Amino acid sequence: MTINASLVLYKNDPEILKCVIASTINTPLDIKLYVVDNSNYPDLEILFKDINNVNYHYNNGNNVGFSKAHNLAIAKSRVADYHIILNPDIYFDKNVIPALINYLESDQEIGLIQPKILFPNGDIQYLCKRYPTVFALFARRFIPKQLNFLFKSYLDWYEMHDIGYDKVADVSYLSGCFMLFRKKYLDEVGYFDENIFMYLEDADITLRMSQKYRSVFYPHVHIFHHWAKGSYKSFKLMLINIKSAIYFFNKHGWKLF
Repeated sequence: MTINASLVLYKNDPEILKCVIASTINTPLDIKLYVVDNSNYPDLEILFKDINNVNYHYNNGNNVGFSKAHNLAIAKSRVADYHIILNPDIYFDKNVIPALINYLESDQEIGLIQPKILFPNGDIQYLCKRYPTVFALFARRFIPKQLNFLFKSYLDWYEMHDIGYDKVADVSYLSGCFMLFRKKYLDEVGYFDENIFMYLEDADITLRMSQKYRSVFYPHVHIFHHWAKGSYKSFKLMLINIKSAIYFFNKHGWKLF
């Protein structure tokens, strides 16, 4: 069994980054990690110097975005049975990847799987979503928290609270912070859409996968995710988010509510 993983960097906190590196290399499976660094300088390369099975690629200061960088890593990794997309702000126990692969091995209809995702304090991150709507994206980004109660039932529906996050479920929009693909199905449906710099690239690829194969939420193992929510803090990232949403809706169809 061949397992590859890709990790895209951009000015990351080294201490947080060490956690995902340790999680990956401590997994009791042979995983080749492909790292693409979009940072201005290759300062983070030192973290990978003495680690076996790591291919580090520095983009010479060019930030090509999440989608294109992961595609570069996937292209470098070539043939594999499974490919894992990792965020630099996650960490997990050594049993997570083996458990997910065991479940994939039991059902050949599954092309993509994701575990339960928790905040570092143990609270659930409701990252399974239904097809994006204009209102859901607007409400989550722009409506003040003190007014969220007015739309709670709608946002809970969008975030699939009704599944309880305690049973296996098919989901058409999984988070890009951790995605485990059956590689031959990923090759078939296509990699990340490079027209999306970042944001909603995960919605696009999950939707394309779920149109041919199962995209599954598997709650019996979990990862931890710091979840920086960069677009909530940066005007530039907010504009990138809006541009990605317009592209996504033009590609797949607009849905207001």
